[in-house]
Amino acid sequence: MVGGKPRLKYQCVEVIAPASGCQAARSLKGTRLLSAEAPRLPLATCDHPANCKCIYRHFADRRQGPRRENENAMLPVESKATERRNWRSRRDSDYK
Repeated sequence: MVGGKPRLKYQCVEVIAPASGCQAARSLKGTRLLSAEAPRLPLATCDHPANCKCIYRHFADRRQGPRRENENAMLPVESKATERRNWRSRRDSDYK
């Protein structure tokens, strides 16, 4: 892309419906959809398409919140599993 912002691979949107919005838009509350796959507004099943007040909220990424257990506290998490790896070297010269 020349002379513009690079297109983000996982750019997404969320449909924001007012309290008086249709059931179809309110059912999408909290759902992030890839921008390329998002439905057009007003939605096809909108109860009041002539005066629809629904809008999109844009996000750079569709992921929400911390994705890994240790990102919550930012401390390394110790595994409760027993160590099963064999730490012996495979070289014969290490044992002479």
